[in-house]
Amino acid sequence: MMRVAVLYGGISAEREVSLSTGKQVIAALRSAGLTVLPIDVDHDLGALIRALRPKPDAVFNALHGRFGEDGVVQGVLDWLEIPYTHSGGRASALAMDKVAAKAVFAAAGLAVAPGRVVEIVELAAADPLPRPYVVKPINEGSSVGVEILRTGDNRRAEIARSWRFGPSALIEEYVPGRELTVGVLGERALAVTEIMASQAFYDYESKYAEGGSRHVVPAKLDAATSAEAMRVALAAHRALGCRGATRADFRYDDAGAGRLVLLEVNTQPGLTPTSLLPEQAAHRGMSFSELCVWMVENASCRG
Repeated sequence: MMRVAVLYGGISAEREVSLSTGKQVIAALRSAGLTVLPIDVDHDLGALIRALRPKPDAVFNALHGRFGEDGVVQGVLDWLEIPYTHSGGRASALAMDKVAAKAVFAAAGLAVAPGRVVEIVELAAADPLPRPYVVKPINEGSSVGVEILRTGDNRRAEIARSWRFGPSALIEEYVPGRELTVGVLGERALAVTEIMASQAFYDYESKYAEGGSRHVVPAKLDAATSAEAMRVALAAHRALGCRGATRADFRYDDAGAGRLVLLEVNTQPGLTPTSLLPEQAAHRGMSFSELCVWMVENASCRG
């Protein structure tokens, strides 16, 4: 019987999300007949390594955020030669670094939002771009720390003063329109989902609070736009060198000729009760348990 360790919790700002993902995954793998070793990861790296002895057959990486999906834990598992789910160290690090990922996407000919990195002191002093624009941490997920500054909004100095995500931020042009996302499993794009958030944008609360958003899958789009979103999601997955499951997020400005802009690729898509990837998998006839088992069966490592 296959023995799978599930890493969840972690030490990032997304710990609560990871705990929710982990609990769902543990139950799903057990229902599929696998022997599961749950490991709630904390600051003690030595304890994690000891918990992985003897080696499990595979690790299900259910961590989110820094140290869990940025290549750090992937490097540890590569060192230990334990196969793990989702992308490897280099792809994970690239995807988590929004600036590096945008450079990779642009080099692959994929449309991204114009923007630049600014020092927080520069943001405090003046608008770095014409409004509206988006302020993002460079190395966070789940919309942690993301702010939109529109005309008449006087929060710029306050945002700069309370910034806790390093000395710099990524400032991007705000792309109006619809929020879309596409899940990828291996070499297959699953579907296009439109996200209708209850808040001004698809923030942390909208992603994880019950009733925070409504998901329409498949999205009500013309066939050409839907096909293009799925093509770009797979192209971005390949450009970063990802494996397993990813999810690409877009803004679609459907005014005029339409403009589809790739925002980012998430290499550890959430698997919580409100998450998008399981909905798309279900739309394609794959149960949550089957999705989790597929991830384990496709686990690998550099070793």
